[in-house]
Amino acid sequence: MAYVMKLLDALEVTDRDKRLKVARAILYLAQGVFDECDTEVDVLHWSRHNVFLLYDMGIFTALLELLSMEIEHQLNAYHTHTHTHTHTLTYGQSESCVLLSLMYLFCSFPCRVLLSIMYLMVETIRVQTEDDRPEWRAAREAFKNELGSPLYNGEPFALLLFTMVTKFCSMNAPHFPMKKVLLLLWKTILFTLGGFEELQEMKVRGRERLNLPPLPEDSIKVVRAMRAASPPASAMELIEQQQQQKRGRRSRRPLVKQDSLDTYNERDPFKNDDARDEEEDPEDTDSGIEGEVDPLDRDVIIQPPPPPPPLRPPTERVNFPKGLPWAPKVRLTKDIEHFLETSRNKFIGFTLGNDIDTLVGLPRPIHESVKTLKQGEEEVEETPTEMLYLGMLPNLSQYVIALLKLLLAAAPTSKAKTDSINILADVLPEEMPITVLQSMKLGIDVNRHKEIIVKAISALLLLLLKHFKLNHIYQFEIVSQHLVFANCIPLILKFFNQNIMSYISAKNSICVLDFPHCVVHEMPELTAESLEAGDSNQFCWRNLFSCINLLRILNKLTKWKHSRTMMLVVFKSAPILKRALKVKQAMMQLYVLKLLKIQTKYLGRQWRKSNMKTMSAIYQKVRHRLNDDWAYGNDIDARPWDFQAEECALRESIEKFNSRRYDKNKNGDFTPVDNCLQSVLGQRVELPEDFHYSYEMWLEREVFSQPIQWEGLLQNP
Repeated sequence: MAYVMKLLDALEVTDRDKRLKVARAILYLAQGVFDECDTEVDVLHWSRHNVFLLYDMGIFTALLELLSMEIEHQLNAYHTHTHTHTHTLTYGQSESCVLLSLMYLFCSFPCRVLLSIMYLMVETIRVQTEDDRPEWRAAREAFKNELGSPLYNGEPFALLLFTMVTKFCSMNAPHFPMKKVLLLLWKTILFTLGGFEELQEMKVRGRERLNLPPLPEDSIKVVRAMRAASPPASAMELIEQQQQQKRGRRSRRPLVKQDSLDTYNERDPFKNDDARDEEEDPEDTDSGIEGEVDPLDRDVIIQPPPPPPPLRPPTERVNFPKGLPWAPKVRLTKDIEHFLETSRNKFIGFTLGNDIDTLVGLPRPIHESVKTLKQGEEEVEETPTEMLYLGMLPNLSQYVIALLKLLLAAAPTSKAKTDSINILADVLPEEMPITVLQSMKLGIDVNRHKEIIVKAISALLLLLLKHFKLNHIYQFEIVSQHLVFANCIPLILKFFNQNIMSYISAKNSICVLDFPHCVVHEMPELTAESLEAGDSNQFCWRNLFSCINLLRILNKLTKWKHSRTMMLVVFKSAPILKRALKVKQAMMQLYVLKLLKIQTKYLGRQWRKSNMKTMSAIYQKVRHRLNDDWAYGNDIDARPWDFQAEECALRESIEKFNSRRYDKNKNGDFTPVDNCLQSVLGQRVELPEDFHYSYEMWLEREVFSQPIQWEGLLQNP
């Protein structure tokens, strides 16, 4: 504690280099004083111990002040540098690259150290363990409240990180280490607002508070229990399989080879799946990625990482559950109105328009919906989500656009452009590689860098959407609309328009360089062969996590939005999404099938006829709803696809919500101006009592002494 106090005092010196040296000493403590440890367990133990000690001693607050100073210093330094050396940058691209690289080295390193310490503190304190001390648990709650409250310059800590993101994307601070900023921002939101399990608990508490019936099931548990599998074969396919079995094994070989002609040279698990289960020797199976047998073709089911996925015996058949995994749902407003109208028209012979007050003889869900609608205005509770939304609201569109710019730059399908932002500044070396080994190592570092950025952004956006939706539906809608207007839908589809199996099975990591392994064990000699072999994992869980997040975001943007669903159809998303079904992981397949379900009725009868396995999978795995004729397309809408009208109506409702909820105590600077002369002159204006004493002086000052360009007023515009 005495040493930490000494370091804390040394952080306040004016010499920037000395402050940086002290910050690196604090980072060494947060990393577990690894030079004095013999095992990885010891490093992690002392890292956790030291992080809680650093928090108790007030290190995080001091680091936050230093980070704010560094941000301001680097912004000023960059503007001064670019203004002074503009003539140098015009000489050529090489000179500008050298200057920017040197600037990054001098400006970025202090930020990297500070962000690394803050990330270690946030992530270490966030994660609970069974042997946590009582004082550590109290510190966790206190730290969580501090990060979520407007205690740092009157705003939550996350807003400072959002500001760094926008400054980077606007090219005002190209030297910010964006990967570290995004990771810290994601973990801060995850810590202060809560993860998916906390969201589920908040849903349960909210329904209890409003006297609503409990949720029919825990969606997290249902998805975890689902198994990834291919749908059963159709009747025609069963007949073909019987004929193939009669012809013998030799006649089946060309069919197997023909299967390898599928897009991206991948096996389609939704095509001739059952024909591969029996009487198929290893030599009859065509090769997968890198000439090896594709593990997905052997029905390897992707499960959580700790236990490796076992190989399923070839004779085992997929056992589908007897019942559907989801309880049917009712959308309490639109579905009930539609249900009431059709029921009254069918059984009574007349309708009551939008009347939902006449409840005689109606089912219980309708009574519950009316009760919910009549509860009136709610009091705004100062939750961390509410405070974050209030802080983000003025610059929300800038935050969304900046995140999507970074996502686009990090996507594997993106091509480098001269005017795009540079997300690789903090990973590229000072000198370019000259050997094959150096080139391979740099390639792995660059790909890993991009994958981490995609993971952080996808998780961050999904968390924001889910928390805002739970807090208030219009908060969710405004973020969704900003994402749609910033072309998030085609961006995600572009992301999936790649060899998705190669992306998920990518091995862009070097295990011997992972922390804390690299600081405890002796470093083996790296060779091109060892780098090419990669790790022993069959799948990259980081990339699988990112893909599922992006699919869930796409689902949330398009759900119950006709115009956005039509965007999926217009952008020809069906074949892109069908290729994603090749990944045999239950959760990923579920969200792909959801996206296919909402557009099935618009794809035509021929598409449905030729994709019966996909239709069967949708029926078995996706929740069904009242009056949902997704599989038939009987109500192919007479209403036209008017994207602008739907989004404008939604924006009008959002603006009314924001004005009603957040503009109560503000001045009238943003109120509409009445430009009608007769209306303005007819208004009664309350003047102060002593105004008539100074009326002549006011008239002289405000009217007679002001120059008026009468000629300009008389001219026609």
